[in-house]
Amino acid sequence: MSESDKHDGTDKLVDAYEQMLKRTHERIEQAQQESAPRFRDLLGKVRDHMVELGELSREEANKVSDYIERDIKDAAQYIAETGDDLRDWWRFDLELMEQRMLDMFARVADQTSLNLAQWAESARLMSLYQAGEITGPGTLVCDRCGAETHLVKTGRIPACADCGGTLFRRRAPEKGGAG
Repeated sequence: MSESDKHDGTDKLVDAYEQMLKRTHERIEQAQQESAPRFRDLLGKVRDHMVELGELSREEANKVSDYIERDIKDAAQYIAETGDDLRDWWRFDLELMEQRMLDMFARVADQTSLNLAQWAESARLMSLYQAGEITGPGTLVCDRCGAETHLVKTGRIPACADCGGTLFRRRAPEKGGAG
């Protein structure tokens, strides 16, 4: 990552992921008072607004919104298939992650549950995570060697520490608890 990709010592796109998720949540709350929210449309509006404000380039905004949509779809698919709690999808105890991020993500996931069911099928096509992309907290499994990478907060996905692989899947929790 070049110095131009950093902002005050932090990754610009990681900050943008959290900001876009937060702003999407704020827009969903506003939209609920008027009509049933549509997550994809709202995310697109937030993305476009961040571009208009010059906070992100069009390419950066598209990447970040794709990352958020992928994570929401992945969470929706997990919840639809297992009926388990969103905390199980995260695969971390609440103490290990930033409470505000879990709260924000959970609110967006809860508020968009109708749309999430429709996205479950398309989530299968977008289930691979790639090194360099940004994702929220969780455990990713290397598609090449099966090694686990644990992310305790939003950040860029590193290459596999064991084999250098660059493709991952989010680890499904074992039945019976959130390990």
